[in-house]
Amino acid sequence: MRIENAKPASAALPQSAVDLPPLELLRSFEAAARRLSFTLAATELHLTQSAVSRQIQQLEASLGVLLFERRHRALVLTEAGGVMQRAVTDSLERLRDATARVRAGSAPRQVAITTTPGFASLWLIPRLARFTGSHPQVDVRVSATLEVLDLERSRVDVAVRLMPVSRGKGPALFEESVVPLCSPALAKSLRKPADLANLTLLTVEYPDHSEAPTIDWEPWLKVMGLHDLRMKSTLRFTQYADAVGAAVAGQGVVIGRLPLLRELMREGRLVAPLGEGAASQRGYFVETSRRAAGNRDALEFAQWLREEAEEAEAAQRA
Repeated sequence: MRIENAKPASAALPQSAVDLPPLELLRSFEAAARRLSFTLAATELHLTQSAVSRQIQQLEASLGVLLFERRHRALVLTEAGGVMQRAVTDSLERLRDATARVRAGSAPRQVAITTTPGFASLWLIPRLARFTGSHPQVDVRVSATLEVLDLERSRVDVAVRLMPVSRGKGPALFEESVVPLCSPALAKSLRKPADLANLTLLTVEYPDHSEAPTIDWEPWLKVMGLHDLRMKSTLRFTQYADAVGAAVAGQGVVIGRLPLLRELMREGRLVAPLGEGAASQRGYFVETSRRAAGNRDALEFAQWLREEAEEAEAAQRA
């Protein structure tokens, strides 16, 4: 039998059988070619200068060509060195990108948010199921605190801050207004501002304002001209949601921070017998950390917050 065009056995070897230099040699070469210095490459790779020099010599020996011209106190890439630098740099970048994608795909998907306890319990949590329902694989971690956390140091992606409007950072969710609120039953005893003197004040004890229980009332008191308001008694709480709960139970009057309490007003559990509120000159702002830029879920969460705020505002106007 005669076989035409037979090829040598070596030509039939698959591409994967062709020897490639070890990865550690290529990493040392890439660093040395980029910096044109064995010493600087060694520092970057946490190796000795002699170790990098030996690795480059091994690579040159395996390729059969010189990759660098060793001049006095200088390195210069040869033509072959330039070809290898372009190929190795591109290959290592592709490998880094692929590694990052694989790791990201296997890492838990998480969004960490910090905000005030009042915003968390009265506005965010009642709506949160809408986000988790559309993002079932995302673990949402909520830190409800009055402490202003450093986003980078605390590894937090998104913050919703209550801040003076003039100093707000990031997109605004909404501005805040304040108005006295109470239960429908207690509203029968609150026909005019002077009637507040016969009722119980429900307030939050803030660490920086322990001697000023009406600190949250001040914008409304200023509008009403009631700078020296005195109420029959005072109940102090450490959390705003607890003060609101006491108001719903008919235990006194709380300063309503809107729009946080709009839903309770819509349900008729709280009413504003003294009319509309006064602007507090504060607002809720969304701030994202630098790390959130690489977290698609965090960016979608921030966008979801803005959309929820817009929908709530549109519903209020309707």
